Amino acid sequence: MKPDGLPVNGIYHGDCLDLLRQLPDESADLIFADPPYNLQLNKVLFRPDRSLVGAVDEGWDKFESFRSYDDFTRAWLAECRRVLKATGCIWVIGTYHNIFRVGSVMQDTGFWILNDVIWIKPNPTPNFMGTRFTNAHETLIWASKSRDSKYTFHYQALKGYNDDLQMRSDWLIPVCKGPERIREEGKKAHPTQKPEELLYRIILGTTNPGDLVIDPFTGSGTAAAMAKRLGRNFIAFERELEYVDLARERIEGITPMNSPLLEYRTERRLPRVPFGNLVASGYIRVGERLWSADRSVSAVVQADTSLVCDGMTGSIHSLSTIVSGRERTNGWSYWHAEREGELLSIDELRKEYRKSHQC
Repeated sequence: MKPDGLPVNGIYHGDCLDLLRQLPDESADLIFADPPYNLQLNKVLFRPDRSLVGAVDEGWDKFESFRSYDDFTRAWLAECRRVLKATGCIWVIGTYHNIFRVGSVMQDTGFWILNDVIWIKPNPTPNFMGTRFTNAHETLIWASKSRDSKYTFHYQALKGYNDDLQMRSDWLIPVCKGPERIREEGKKAHPTQKPEELLYRIILGTTNPGDLVIDPFTGSGTAAAMAKRLGRNFIAFERELEYVDLARERIEGITPMNSPLLEYRTERRLPRVPFGNLVASGYIRVGERLWSADRSVSAVVQADTSLVCDGMTGSIHSLSTIVSGRERTNGWSYWHAEREGELLSIDELRKEYRKSHQC
């Protein structure tokens, strides 16, 4: 897909509103937005050793008032909702300075909030003034386009990611540091660079390979970098030219994973094959006798695909439950057909059917 005037897999310089307007309706599968936090800082901060704290004090994070910030938020979220597919979703990250205002606007705009996720930072910047709690988390809002949207969520994959436990809404992920932190002349190249693990989890869990990820405030390009690594397409916007160059250089160094490695194998659902399919196609014959594994019970297959045993009639499941005396029995594993003198479970015949019919 190539949205009008904006080919995919590019970092574009400019105002996000102007660039979003160049995208067609319902073109994005996922939007990750890391908007200005409007931190309202009014003084410089020093560590105990009197060294300066590298806070976010750039012009792009300053707004005249809450009203001007709300107007800005309302405008870009309206464009995001227009370009988001009905099957897509949006993630917005923020701090206590802005996330509650953003969440309210999201609901007013028509988004349906699915979860808030708390990114817990085990290595946060301390509160050097000792006047408040150390701010050790950020909040992400995950939302669909509407209440009725059929969004992507890879539940089983995220459960496997989390050692076979349900993925919770509190994510313990360190602030990026070391080799991951991009630096220029020894200083942070971008003050709010997000950790790759955070975007890896979001993109892995809520998109599919080949999907289009939009990032209206790309900064250092973490969302685009993880989209490329995970075999997704991306379009990212950034107003500050120095960050555009930074993100482009970063993206150039990313190698996408091979397609087979991106398959969601734990979430594959085999196509349903009713017992009647095996009878109609001759894998199991009308009048054939099926057996329990120990041959103590047998039943005859009828033309309507029911089974008859000692005057009792039922489906493969209901009759196996009756004759076994158990509360519930899976007929696919209970009944066996005789092939070349050996008993073969009818589930094995179902596997042969799927293979021969490529389903």
